[in-house]
Amino acid sequence: MIQLSVLLFNDFETLDVFGPVEIFGRLRDHYTVSFYSLNGGVITNQHNVSINTVSLSGIVNGTDLFLIPGGPGTRAQVDNIDLIELIKTISQQSTYVLTVCTGTAILAKTGLIDGLHATSNKRALAWVMSQGPDVKWQPKARWVIDGKYYTSSGVSAGMDMSLGFLQDRHGVEFARKVAYQIEYTWSEDKD
Repeated sequence: MIQLSVLLFNDFETLDVFGPVEIFGRLRDHYTVSFYSLNGGVITNQHNVSINTVSLSGIVNGTDLFLIPGGPGTRAQVDNIDLIELIKTISQQSTYVLTVCTGTAILAKTGLIDGLHATSNKRALAWVMSQGPDVKWQPKARWVIDGKYYTSSGVSAGMDMSLGFLQDRHGVEFARKVAYQIEYTWSEDKD
C-alpha cells in the first residue's frame, strides 16, 4: 500500500485537501490516507471543517506521498520555523511531495525546490514567488513535475495534478477511469 500523508494547518483550503483525498482515497487497494499537523489534534479551516490529525513527528523516515495544501493559513505557516524544518526533513525523506495552490510557498520556504521548476495559484503567484526567489516559477502551468516534486496551481488544479500523478504511476486510462468515476472533467494538459 502507498501511504498518502496530508499536512493540515489552521485555515487550509478545503478543496486543496479533499480533491486529492477523494481521488487517492477511493483507490483503497493502492493508497491509504492519513492526516498530520505540527502537533496533532483537531485542525479547523475557514469553512469550519475540522479534522483530527496526528503529530508530524509520527512520520519517521518519510512517507510515500506527502501532500501540502494551500489556503489562507499558508501566510502564517511560511514563518513557522518549527513546521518548515519538519516539512523539509519529511520532504527530503519522502518518495514524492505534492503541493496544491499556495502550499508551494511552504515547500519553497524550505529551500528544497530552489533551482527546480514549480507553480502555484496564479492569483497569489507574486506572494508565493517571494517565498522562494530561487525557484524556476512557471506562471502558466496547471501543474509542474520536477523530479519527485509535483506542484499545482490553485484549488481545483490539485485534482488535475493528482490525476496526473496517477497517470504517471498507473497509466492514462487508469487516471481517466478515476476521473470518470467522480464525474470530473480532468484537464489533462499540465502546461
